[in-house]
Amino acid sequence: MGGRPVTGSVPSGNAKVSFRRTYTDGELYAHITGYRSMAFGNNQLEAIWREDLDAGKDVVTTVDPVSQRAAFDALRGRTGAAIALDARTGEIAALVSAPTYDADAGEPLLNRALRDPHNPGAAAHIIVAAAALEKGLLASMDAPTRSPAVYSVPDSSVSFSGDPAHCTDANLREALRYACQNVFARLATDLGAETLAATADSFGFNTEQSNTPVQAFASKWPRQPGNAAQLALTANGLFDTTATPLQMAMVIGAIGHGGNWFPPHVVTDPKTPASSRRAVSQHTADELRLAVGNSVTAWVPSTSGTWALAYAQAPGGRPQAVAVFLSSATDTTSDASQIAARLVEAAKR
Repeated sequence: MGGRPVTGSVPSGNAKVSFRRTYTDGELYAHITGYRSMAFGNNQLEAIWREDLDAGKDVVTTVDPVSQRAAFDALRGRTGAAIALDARTGEIAALVSAPTYDADAGEPLLNRALRDPHNPGAAAHIIVAAAALEKGLLASMDAPTRSPAVYSVPDSSVSFSGDPAHCTDANLREALRYACQNVFARLATDLGAETLAATADSFGFNTEQSNTPVQAFASKWPRQPGNAAQLALTANGLFDTTATPLQMAMVIGAIGHGGNWFPPHVVTDPKTPASSRRAVSQHTADELRLAVGNSVTAWVPSTSGTWALAYAQAPGGRPQAVAVFLSSATDTTSDASQIAARLVEAAKR
């Protein structure tokens, strides 16, 4: 990591297996390197690149030790995950799942950055806003949405509300800032399930095989909600809408990088360089990027956790897309924002 080896081998004293794998900063990189163990087998990069490692070859990762340490220290004592990637290339600069585990002990725990999807809640509003701009439903982020403070879903007893002072007839810029559920429920009705799902798909949702090269679980956006109420819930990041931190970093990265995203990866294969994929047009991405800005945005999607997303490009630094998820029954928006901000700062060094 960063030009420094973090794995090694020492004599085991076992006639059957001459050497034992060792790890430098095992807890720090555990959810990237994985482990190799007689008792527990192999996982993560230790399993995927076993032949190369057994042959004495180096496996070079994209991880930035400064960013990795910043995320690890910020998540210490918490349950959640943080991921940072370079929006120009998809290279993962930091990937931390907390609590971690000691790779030397071979005690696997869930990789929350790649394999623990949760409702994105209001973080999903970015995708709905992208769909509204992309399909011409709204001309710009400043166009009013004609949304009542309480929006009642047609043919349903379900309604969605927003802060009356900020969400009544809010434009997209205000609706994103104040997480106006009424606005995005209304937009979902106007756009329809097919348009919303197609936009989500363009950002990487519903992709069953996403490898970094460690396989990430698919993030889900329902293509055919059963009724109008479920469609409105979907647009508000609830119902069956789920996302991993990796997926949400891809979303914010695409918006920051002109509507394009690269498949995220922690090992670069020179034989098969990654090619970019377009999520939305340059115009849509620019509108959203200017609205989101370089600040950290955080939301509480439910009683189960908090999301924070950030995009920033420092002079001479990498354009950093950051996603943080904290699992908590209380409002942890301040904590999640601080963690995301620390990762952004790390990228500037």
